[in-house]
Amino acid sequence: MTLVLVVDDVAAMAEQYAYDLKRVGGYETVVAGDGRSALYLLEREAVDCMILDLEMPGMDGFDVLRALAERDIRVPVIVYTGTGNYDRCVQAVRLGAEGFVDKEEPVERVVQEIEHSLERRRLEREVASLRRDLGADSPLLGDSKPMLALKDAIARVAPVPSPVLIVGESGSGKELVARELHRMGPGEREPFIPINSAALPESLVESELFGHERGAFTGATATRKGAFEMAAGGTLFLDEVRELPLGTQAKLLRVLEEHAVSRVGSTRMIRVDTRVVAATNRDLEAEVAAGRFRQDLYYRLNVHVLTVPPLRERLSDIPALVHHLLETTCRRYGVRNKALSGEALDLLMAHDWRRNNVRELRNVVERLIIAVPGDTIGAEHVPVDIRTRAAAPRPRRPATFQGQKAEAERRIVLAALERNDWHITRTAEELGLADHASLLKIMRRHGIKKKE
Repeated sequence: MTLVLVVDDVAAMAEQYAYDLKRVGGYETVVAGDGRSALYLLEREAVDCMILDLEMPGMDGFDVLRALAERDIRVPVIVYTGTGNYDRCVQAVRLGAEGFVDKEEPVERVVQEIEHSLERRRLEREVASLRRDLGADSPLLGDSKPMLALKDAIARVAPVPSPVLIVGESGSGKELVARELHRMGPGEREPFIPINSAALPESLVESELFGHERGAFTGATATRKGAFEMAAGGTLFLDEVRELPLGTQAKLLRVLEEHAVSRVGSTRMIRVDTRVVAATNRDLEAEVAAGRFRQDLYYRLNVHVLTVPPLRERLSDIPALVHHLLETTCRRYGVRNKALSGEALDLLMAHDWRRNNVRELRNVVERLIIAVPGDTIGAEHVPVDIRTRAAAPRPRRPATFQGQKAEAERRIVLAALERNDWHITRTAEELGLADHASLLKIMRRHGIKKKE
């Protein structure tokens, strides 16, 4: 529920505004009679938006805006005035206000301004999240049979708001699956909040998930929303869910059953319509048997189970993954695009990537981009341990259909290029492709670089 703080030294005006906002906008509201009271409330309540009168005795609206900046309190502020002096409103916007309204304007206009401010903040969070994710593992690329099955399962499960359990080895891309579920789900425009359960100190895990009230524990100097409230309407991704303490597991189960949270230090229940997507690289059934994971929570989470295949089971996806990683990493580092030779790509496809799956592949590609000065990464540049393992004799397993298909396509293209002296247009015509751009896309997918 959105909480709006109305700040006005005229009590009747503040109360009427609060009543109208609750009636028309459906918001929870709280009022303050002066600037200092407003700051006091902001440190104790999880306010989502503030309506601020500029003309107040003592600490006026401008002083409040300056204090918010000094204390790094980030709440959308809409100023309102009854003087009609819009120059002062513009000055307030320069101090950090999101917008301004006249006190005579209908409450529907104010509600509209509040919604715009909340949407701007949501978009800012989304952009910040996307910027953080620029260095994340590559997206769900690949047309191997395991990946096509996974994509099909995601498409079927995404519209259903019930919990999802994602299982897979470390580095296989479980968070990417969770983000795809969110993107394809009904709450795609709402927040996606990722939480690494293993990284949370046990003393703070419940505060992070459920929030806390001011004074709930040492260091709780202000009321704070937890991850469930921040992800309202969207998705809460609990990575490494097995690492949650047993006590927290019990409270998580209660939230899943009742769709409501209680902040630490409070008994008030707050409704949340947050979808929970959990992930683990552990065998949760074995953890349940060992008493390290609650059986009832396990049954509640595994309504839908998605299994992320390890990279060694979809080696035919490596050309597409490598092309994507080369392109995005070069752009991020501001260097010229680089290509991988066919021999280097063969070495990467011969590796089993058991250490860290796609994340390990990403790290190798990044190292190669930095270490190789030229535009082409050759077999000699591939890390020695990968070259050594590729050269070591091992029992030969029959390649999958997708793997054989990718290798056959690569060989066909290389042979056609050689026959046509690497003339792209002539080669495309010989292969019956629509145009030279189609051939260039195939070459990029297989890491084939045009000879100078």
